[in-house]
Formats: sequence, structure tokens, C-alpha cells
Amino acid sequence: MSIDRRFYELLGPVSVSDLATLTGAAVHGDSTAQVTGVSAAHNARRGEVCYFDGAKPPAEGDISPTAVACFVQEKYVEALPAGVVALSVAMPRSAHTLAAGSLLRLRSWTDQPQADVQTNIHETARIAPGAYVAPGAAIGEQTVIGPNAVIGPGVQIGRDCEIGANASVQCALIGNQVKIYAGARIGESGFGVTAGPNGAEDAPQYGRVIIQDHVTVGANTCIDRGAFDDTIIGEHAKIDNLCQIGHNVVLGRSVLVASFGGISGSVTIGDGAMLGGRVGIADHVKIGAGAQIAASAGVFREIPPGDKWGGTPARPIRQWLKEVAWLQKQTGDGKRAK
Repeated sequence: MSIDRRFYELLGPVSVSDLATLTGAAVHGDSTAQVTGVSAAHNARRGEVCYFDGAKPPAEGDISPTAVACFVQEKYVEALPAGVVALSVAMPRSAHTLAAGSLLRLRSWTDQPQADVQTNIHETARIAPGAYVAPGAAIGEQTVIGPNAVIGPGVQIGRDCEIGANASVQCALIGNQVKIYAGARIGESGFGVTAGPNGAEDAPQYGRVIIQDHVTVGANTCIDRGAFDDTIIGEHAKIDNLCQIGHNVVLGRSVLVASFGGISGSVTIGDGAMLGGRVGIADHVKIGAGAQIAASAGVFREIPPGDKWGGTPARPIRQWLKEVAWLQKQTGDGKRAK
């Protein structure tokens, strides 16, 4: 997806040769090509630079043929689509992070308003003492912003919403009749970490959070913005207190997440799924519509629609309960060591 200029300032264009100088990469192709933005490899558009750091050569579709350039290891230079300039470097994602810093900047809480994007607070909205609304934000009618809440640059909040005390919202588009309770953090940078020359580095996070209508977000819950795509919370989803929703997660309609739920990056959860308390889901897992996951389960693989799973690692609940019953028999009074 294209970078949303309400939340990020474009600093480019920058030439491929300038990025090569910045990152120490070798150029294989047109060094004069102009780069205007960054993106993930699979959906990079014209003018955008991406990266590929897979353990295997890129397959068809892994790298968009419309990307202007791509950071890759030397061994994969010839595997790029025709017309994509290769920037060969030992650590492609780290180099991409450096490049991103020269092309984009997260808008600051204190930036001056953009000429074409004005702050728009409806006359019926109520802003409590101590709350801060940054330039370019929009607040809909009858929406209430609680004490000491912070609404970031360009954030769009619909009508009849409630933003609790001390909550913070940035890089987000929020629908109507949404409740975000006290202390929640919406749109912070996701846990993107990559190896760099000097150790672990924070990877860039240039996506958004989209919260659809009638969603409830519990107190002290965190919903991270996407890395390049969006984190999406479907309408009527209900998220309890103290939950963690990672970057690029997509929750369908009417999904329920009980307290202490932890959902890793790029997880997709279908409509009507229900997660018990303390459920943890590994990254890139798909949960089918209507699935139910028992409390404290650890999910590491896909769950089909409508299934009920439990345990760690999670498996179909009947299987899990049989295993628990068998284990109890083995450790019962009659089996104890004397």
C-alpha cells in the first residue's frame, strides 16, 4: 500500500546511487533511477524500494516487478524481476531500514499543520482538560476525548466514540461508536527487529491501524500499526483489557479476545472467532471463522473454521482433553511413587 501522508512526511526522491552510498550496497542496474518511498517486496509500487532476505531464492510473486529497486544478498541478484534494480548487500533488511530513514519521517506531535490537511474537531465533540489533539486530526460529532488522552497528527476518529483517559492514538483511522478505554495504546510501532552490523535494530513501521465501527478496546491494550500494510480490527470486535495485537494483524467481524491475549504479527483471525484469556498466537498463523480457542492455549498452526482447540501447543480440544485425562491417571494416587 502507499504511505499515508497524513501520518508520514515524504522526504524524497532519492536516487538509487545515493541509497547505495548510504547503505554500502553495490548497484546492479540503473543507478540514476529515482526512489520516492519504501514498501514490502510483494506489493511494491513504482518508485518504491523493497528488500528480500529469504533463505531461499525469491519465487514468482515474492518481489513486485513494479518496484524500482530491491535490497538483496549478492547470490539473489539475478533472481529479481526484469527491470528491478538490485542493491546487493549482506543485510538487506538493515539496509532497507537506513534507506527508509532518508525517504520517510513519522510526523511529530508538534509538527505544524499541512496546508491541505486541517485539524477538524466537530463542534459537539468534547475534549477533556489535559487532552491533546495534534495538527491534522479529525474528531467526529458527539465523540468524547478523555483527560490527558493524546490524539496524533492526522488521526481520524468518527462520531459517538469514547477515547479514555491517558489513551494515545496515532497513525490510525477509527470508525463510529468505537470505545477505547483508559491507557490503551493505538498505533505504536510494532515489534519489528532485524539484525544489523551492530546487533539488533528496530525495523521501520510505516503502516496504519484501522478500527472499524462498534469496536471496543480494553484498558491498557496495545494495537500496533502495520509494518507496511495495515493492522485491521473488524466491526463489532471486542478486545478485553491488557491484550497485545501485533503489527499487520487482521481481526474479522465480531472477534472476541479475552484479557491477556497476545497476537503476534501478521495473524489473520476470521469472523466470529473467540479467544479465551491468555491465548497466545504465533506470527503468520490463520484462525478460521467461528473458531474457539481455550484459555491459555498456545497456537502455532492454522485452526480450521468452527474448530475448538486448546492446550500448548494447541490441538483439537477433544484430543487435548483426552491427553489431560490420561496424564492425570498416570499421576493419580494409585500411580504415585512410594
